[in-house]
Amino acid sequence: MMKRSKAILPALAGVTALLLFVILLENISSMIPGLPLVFQPTSPLFTVLKKAAVYSLVAVSMNLLNGFTGLFSLGQAGFMLLGAYTFAILTVPTAQKDQVYYLFGGCAFDFSLPDFFGSIFGSTGAGGAVSMVLGCLIALVLAGCVAGFFAWLIGIPVLRLKSDYLAIATLGFAEILRAIFQWQKLGPITNGANMIKGFPTFSSFNISDASGNVVLRLSTFVPFLITSICVALIVLLIHSSYGRAFKTIRDDEVAAEAMGISLFKHKMLSFVISSFFAGVGGALFAMYVANAQAKAFTSTMTYEILLIVVIGGIGSVSGSVLATFLYVACCEWWLRFLDSEMYIGSFKVPLLRNGFRMVVFSVVIMVIVLFFSQGIMGNRELSFSRLKRLGKKKDEEAAGDKGAAENKTGEG
Repeated sequence: MMKRSKAILPALAGVTALLLFVILLENISSMIPGLPLVFQPTSPLFTVLKKAAVYSLVAVSMNLLNGFTGLFSLGQAGFMLLGAYTFAILTVPTAQKDQVYYLFGGCAFDFSLPDFFGSIFGSTGAGGAVSMVLGCLIALVLAGCVAGFFAWLIGIPVLRLKSDYLAIATLGFAEILRAIFQWQKLGPITNGANMIKGFPTFSSFNISDASGNVVLRLSTFVPFLITSICVALIVLLIHSSYGRAFKTIRDDEVAAEAMGISLFKHKMLSFVISSFFAGVGGALFAMYVANAQAKAFTSTMTYEILLIVVIGGIGSVSGSVLATFLYVACCEWWLRFLDSEMYIGSFKVPLLRNGFRMVVFSVVIMVIVLFFSQGIMGNRELSFSRLKRLGKKKDEEAAGDKGAAENKTGEG
């Protein structure tokens, strides 16, 4: 117990410091005028941070299933879709539903969680902020619950499959779900093939004064906070008796069953929990893009998440988080210049054109996979004790080098 508390406290302090740093980073441009454009709220830096925070939660949830339980599932985009639509439907203000669902004469679900809490705490001022925060939090939880419920439903038949068959079944489920949500007959609920807009986004959490000017930006802090809490819950699960059972099933199902572990029960538990957090991630993604539309949740999104998990290391939570930020930064920011033509004097730099960024990005990924066959972290975790041991090892090496140099000087 003492060892666990000693491990938790540094991690908690590190996450708290990270969250405070995110708040400072997002508001530093208003505190210190004249900073470079990269620190402005509209810069690509904050776009990358928000998207990476969302994707890291989905990647860790997939790693729980693929890396720690050994179930090869490709249904992550489908569960994200369920979470995104659940959140959007529950949080669009009642007054705006007729406008959003104008093609279908209004929404069949005439209810909004922020409006419900607004009738209790008020819809303006501090009461309005409380109403929005409570409405969004409960909508996020319900988004995860809906995704988890559907995972339980399809898990009954598909979890009896193994390997590629399970992957194909879950991928098919995600594609069927995407087609159903675009079905026009479900338009009064899902708005058909049209997007749902008007619900709270990350920018809605910025604090403004009476004139409407933003005094404290929290649009990057919010996804970081929610993702940190969710990833912490997943880590606690992995280190519990259930997590050890998941790893045993991954390593050897026959041995796990011989030890009295119910294979189906634990596989279902892992599948439902992974889908729950994917649903929460889908709701966060809807808040990030400010809309919910079924055509955005394609199989390509699942492949992106799977690629992140492989790059980071199958069976490593910190690897998934680290790989997510590197992947999103390369894809959305660092390699963007490759899509634009560039001239040095009158000389045109060859190959630079629209789409070349993805070619280079693919080559980079191939190099990483070839030289890091188990991913960046493998199945290891980045921890404070590991960093401390690494620093101690470097100090010992430096002391050894210094001693050898002194001996050599003495001999001379």
